Amino acid sequence: MKIVFDCRYTRLERHDGISRYTAELVTELAKLTPVTMLISDERQLAMLPELPWIKGTDPTSLREPWVSRIVNRAEPDIVFTPMQMMGSIGRRYRFVLTLHDLIYYRSPTPPREFSWAVRAGWRVYHWSYLPVRMLLRRADAIVTGSYTTREEIRAAGLTRRPITVVRSAVRQQPVEPRHAPEERNIVYMGSFMPYKNVETIARAMHELPGYRAHLLSRVSDADRRRLDALAPAGSLVFHDGVTDAAYRDMLANATALVSASRDEGFGIPLVEAMAVGTPVVVSDIPVFHEIGGDAAGFFAPDDPAALAARVRELEAPGEWERRSARAVELAAEFTWERSARTLYELALGLMEQPLRRGRVRGPRRRSAP
Repeated sequence: MKIVFDCRYTRLERHDGISRYTAELVTELAKLTPVTMLISDERQLAMLPELPWIKGTDPTSLREPWVSRIVNRAEPDIVFTPMQMMGSIGRRYRFVLTLHDLIYYRSPTPPREFSWAVRAGWRVYHWSYLPVRMLLRRADAIVTGSYTTREEIRAAGLTRRPITVVRSAVRQQPVEPRHAPEERNIVYMGSFMPYKNVETIARAMHELPGYRAHLLSRVSDADRRRLDALAPAGSLVFHDGVTDAAYRDMLANATALVSASRDEGFGIPLVEAMAVGTPVVVSDIPVFHEIGGDAAGFFAPDDPAALAARVRELEAPGEWERRSARAVELAAEFTWERSARTLYELALGLMEQPLRRGRVRGPRRRSAP
């Protein structure tokens, strides 16, 4: 069985969520079966494992619908893409698409850094489920990132195709039993999109004297000013982006990782914190229960006082240590090896099914008179 893995969403210098998902999953999948990577820029190879590769179109190109003409030359049995937008006209392979979440159908505000044209297209695309239904219809199978999202896709009736959960993960490292850090720091890793609800974290700082909240991601001047105005002076520390090493150091010295998000498709920062034994205090949404289980402290997303109360619960004797140990236990199930094995088994199952070729529609012929 030969797989082509769409790696065109790999970043050039530092991974984001989709980029890391791609790099880690293709690394482990290649240990199970021959894999060829599809890239769009040879600089992406610096962020990917040393595997055979082919070069295709940029996924945002107008030529994207016909990228399968390039992919067909590699003669794959299966093509997997970590997004749902990959073109498939004329494909001669089994096709697996990924739909990570439905967040932007419930929170349609596009990222602020996009141009007005992209923002307009974003809103049109997420106006209804019709476009994504049409995209998913082309696939032989669908992958998503959590059991919570799988049920949401089914409830929305987006596809009749089988849906397989292939979750994000972390590289597991041995973790010695830890004790609560002396300094009182909470950490937030994530964007400042409206649905992320970082305002609740800022307001909660009024209830957490002696604590500082470290906001690690890149932040605009406008967001910085807005959040600073909601919190006590000096209680928010904006890092405006951190290296992976600095992120690990922050987690190792944090009382808790916090998130007040109203909606998520997964929640990799929770897994990253739990894997190193840092407790998590997060909003009471289904996917965070899926990840955090009984190791997490939960609060209503718009209740700053409840967030603060969950953080202060960690001050009780032995509570931080108990939650830390439990977090490590639960995080152990999130491995890239397990996720790659799930994807591999999905591919094996598809090999037993008839090949559905992508159709190429030409001009309609008129019937003879």
